[in-house]
Amino acid sequence: MGAADVRLDDERTQLDAFVEEYRAAVEATLDGLTEEQARRRLVPSSTTLLGLLAHLTWMQRVWFEECVGGTSRRALGLVSSPEESFRLTDDDTVASVLAAHRAACATARAAVADLALDDVVTGHRSGPRTLRWVYLQVLRELAHHCGHADILREQVLAH
Repeated sequence: MGAADVRLDDERTQLDAFVEEYRAAVEATLDGLTEEQARRRLVPSSTTLLGLLAHLTWMQRVWFEECVGGTSRRALGLVSSPEESFRLTDDDTVASVLAAHRAACATARAAVADLALDDVVTGHRSGPRTLRWVYLQVLRELAHHCGHADILREQVLAH
């Protein structure tokens, strides 16, 4: 195996590790919280800790099931916009949203298992993307919202 092969293997391994780290970090922001705390609104928007995890579940389903897998949002039963994905129903609980997130993550892992970073996926609304592009987009979203979740958790625990 040449040096170029090692770099490519390392890049995929590192991207997977970053995605998993942020998935776990966002889930951890719900550790030990009551249902009320997880749903508490502390900002003018409808963003809550539980709503953030619901949104990140939706986001990963969009990128891995729609973009990579080629199944439309409608066929997946997903809401059409990011704003809608933050909204919770009365039936949503910490346990149910965590379970949905974990299921989406497992589906995402399976969707990319046999693909290389340079493989082109065609389910994106605005055209083909490489799997590397999808990973970077997902990482951007996870990191962005992980910061929000950290701050919201700090606020929830302070009240």
